[in-house]
Amino acid sequence: MNRLPVLVSPYGPYAGLALHVHDLTIRGHHTETLLAADEAEAITLMLGDHRTHRVSRLGRMYALRSLGRLDEAMRIAEDLIEDQKALGGPKATDAKIMADAAEVLIHLGRIDEGLHYVARAMAVLDVAPRKGLRYFSAMASLAEAARCADLFELADDAMRRCIESFENPDDLYRSAAELTHIELWLEWSLRLDQVGRTEDAANLVDKCVAVVEKLFGEGVDSPLGSAVLAVCYAKSGRTEEAFELVGDLLPRMREAGQSHEARMLHLANGVALRSTGEWRAARREFRAALELSVLRSQKLLFQYELATTAVLEFPGEPTQAVLESLRGHVEALWQLRLDRRTMLRQAYRRVELEAARMSADLAAASDALTGLGNRRMFDRRINAVTGGGTLLLIDVDHFKHINDHYSHGVGDRVLGEIAAVLRSHCRHDEVAIRFGGDEFAMFLSVGETEAREIAERIRRVILARDWNTIVPGLTVTLSMGLAECRSDEPGRELYDRADANLYAAKRSGRNQLAAA
Repeated sequence: MNRLPVLVSPYGPYAGLALHVHDLTIRGHHTETLLAADEAEAITLMLGDHRTHRVSRLGRMYALRSLGRLDEAMRIAEDLIEDQKALGGPKATDAKIMADAAEVLIHLGRIDEGLHYVARAMAVLDVAPRKGLRYFSAMASLAEAARCADLFELADDAMRRCIESFENPDDLYRSAAELTHIELWLEWSLRLDQVGRTEDAANLVDKCVAVVEKLFGEGVDSPLGSAVLAVCYAKSGRTEEAFELVGDLLPRMREAGQSHEARMLHLANGVALRSTGEWRAARREFRAALELSVLRSQKLLFQYELATTAVLEFPGEPTQAVLESLRGHVEALWQLRLDRRTMLRQAYRRVELEAARMSADLAAASDALTGLGNRRMFDRRINAVTGGGTLLLIDVDHFKHINDHYSHGVGDRVLGEIAAVLRSHCRHDEVAIRFGGDEFAMFLSVGETEAREIAERIRRVILARDWNTIVPGLTVTLSMGLAECRSDEPGRELYDRADANLYAAKRSGRNQLAAA
């Protein structure tokens, strides 16, 4: 019987299924992405690979967003945030999911909520490791969310950090990030041009041309880069070069269904045609680009280009009135950027204050010696028990003898070593606590059978530890009592049952686990 290969990956053992989903959406095949996601998610659920399932869901969200199905994309984003709380993972992954959710919220017009998620992602990335693919991916998502909110300065900074996260200048991902950065500059320049800041817009266009030509000189082959270059050539008066790029690439992009590149190529063709006085042909190109637009910001850009072209082709009060109305709308949106920057600063400050409060709460509920939870946290957790999971109580055998015979300093080192072992056996939503001198507790999210296995592993690790490295002749063993929480059982009753099992383990000779 043939078996699927088990891939070693931070995303899950069957990551290849999800990576295929992402490959399709990166290439712009969004309808195919949804079909591939259906298959990947069914298989990964059946196999119990929840991490790969989550990565596939993320690819589905990107496809839905690109197709303009924003409500569906938002539902997935909310699910992913909840999944991240349960499954855990690196800080950069948390930030990426929050930034992706922010982008969808901003597209939906829920600006306050979107900026709050942007602020949360920024705060997480401030303390995340600044190298590697996870940081790169999270920064790219943050840049995209900022770009959607017209926060071009933040998006520019995020893309710079994204590119700097790679130490190897020849890395393929770095080249892709540079192209995305260039596309950001192009969009920024188009918006600046619309609000009359033509010199700033021209400077950004020149930067785009310089970097794309450098990348192409280094052997990078990218339809997106060619589309950006075509628009820049058209904007800077190099119409023949723009026509050459469009004529070669546009039919292929249309045929391949790559609407993003095709939309930009229609824009380049329209700008070049308008500069040569072919207004009707230019309007045809802008309409084609408008038909390929999904998001409101994209549509507004091409509506503005159509209105500008109409004034040239049909000069007069009606077309001028339409253009002035659109220009007023564009300028009002540009001014909203200032409000959004203020809103983001306020949201970031709220996130900082929330983090400081949580840090203070954690410190108040932490044991100073071991860094585990303390009695306060134990009382909070035991009173919040609602059914499901297990409670494991642990005592260090003959701990008073260790303190008396070797010293309290040795006893403290023993407690620290045990705490490290307990912490390493905690999953994302589990907690280890020291609630007495040599008394520990673990709130486990699994049933009794799996909890027994965890407890036995801990006991064997402590038993096998070479304690002579701390002081010659030292031995340490643990007694344990385990109880699975029953439905609607009060926390105090759960504790009493676990405690009774702990004392049963001690009466039976210590260095063992007792359960019902």
